[in-house]
This record gives sequence, C-alpha cells and structure tokens, in this order.
Amino acid sequence: MNRFNSILFLFGILLPAFLIAQEETPKLKYIQFSGIVVTEGKTDEPQPLPYTNISVLNSSRGTISEFDGFFSLVAEAGDTIVFSRVGFETTQHVIADTLTHDYYSWYQVMSNDNVLLPEAVIYPWPSKLHYKQEFLAIDVTNDMRERMQENLAEQVLREMRQEMPYDGGEAYSHVLQDQIYDARYSGQYKPMNIFNPISWAQFVKAWKNGDFKKKEDDKKK
Repeated sequence: MNRFNSILFLFGILLPAFLIAQEETPKLKYIQFSGIVVTEGKTDEPQPLPYTNISVLNSSRGTISEFDGFFSLVAEAGDTIVFSRVGFETTQHVIADTLTHDYYSWYQVMSNDNVLLPEAVIYPWPSKLHYKQEFLAIDVTNDMRERMQENLAEQVLREMRQEMPYDGGEAYSHVLQDQIYDARYSGQYKPMNIFNPISWAQFVKAWKNGDFKKKEDDKKK
C-alpha cells in the first residue's frame, strides 16, 4: 500500500511539469508556402501558367507566379490562399494549422473560365431609327472631306502608329516575346546584327529614304 501511495505521489509531482512543458512548446505559425501553378495544355498535358495572382485572403500579402509557374510567399498556418487569373476560374486553398514543418509545397491546377459576359453595345443615339435620321441629316461639307482625307493620310497614320502606346494585350505580348528571346539564348552570347546582311540592307535603305534625317528634324521641332 505504501508503494502504491508513493507511485501516486510521484505521478502527481511529474504530471504538472509535463503539462507545463506541453504548454510551453511553441506552435508553428509562419511557413514558406511554395509551389507551381499549371493548366491543361493543348495536348492534354499540364503546362506552367505564369502571371497568376496568389494572395492571402483578407490581407495585402501576395505574389505572382513566374514564367515557369513557380511561386513562393510567407504565410501563416490557417491562411486561405486565393489563386486568380484573367480567363481562369478563381480557386482557394486553406493551409492546415496542424503542420509540423516550416515549409509547405502545393501544386495548383487552374481551369479555364468559360463564362461569357453578355454583349454590351453602346449607341450615341437612343435607337437605330434616331441614328438613321441623324446620319441622313449630316451635311458633309468640303471642309469635312478635306479633314477626313488628312486624317486618313498614310503619313499621319504612320506617325500615329509610332506614337500610340501599347494596349494591355500588346504590352503583354511584347514582354512575353522578350522573355522567350532571353530564355532562348540563356547561357550563351546573343547574336549580333552587325554581321547580319539583312539588317545592313535595311539600314542602307532607311539611310537612302532619309528616315534618320526625319527623326532628327522631329526632335528639333
């Protein structure tokens, strides 16, 4: 009986110390959340999906996937990660709060968004009947014809094409082409056009046409 009481007494002493040690064990909070974003390619094989927005729900933290689909950001256990991109369905993923490591990898598959918005046509007149009446009532004078011919002149259109900035689609295509060009010659010297006979022919042709002189005159103006 004395032995049993001794065991109970020893257990009573060690149990609070064990519980305190368990409470002092820090829980995992911040983790490195990394992974790859892909989508279904033309050959039914997954292909990387760059420029995907990866953000933490209800916060200002986030990043975008790189050209190869890779992403990495610091998150907290229990965070909801939102994957979004134009033309694809927005998805969410919740990071478990029971992780035992400070890093977490994820493979996210994005599906195409086939929802089409209804067509919106904006008319300057209330109806087609009003448009027809106003169009037939237009007085096309000689001044308007001359102004129209000036606006449609080849030189004017050429200058507008050079000065007009890229829109969203053109800028995205331009950046993508630059990245493809850099990746093609990664680890080696890029070709130099100084040895390209086609570039020399274009240079001589531009010199004869006076294109360089026109640019200098435009700068002086």
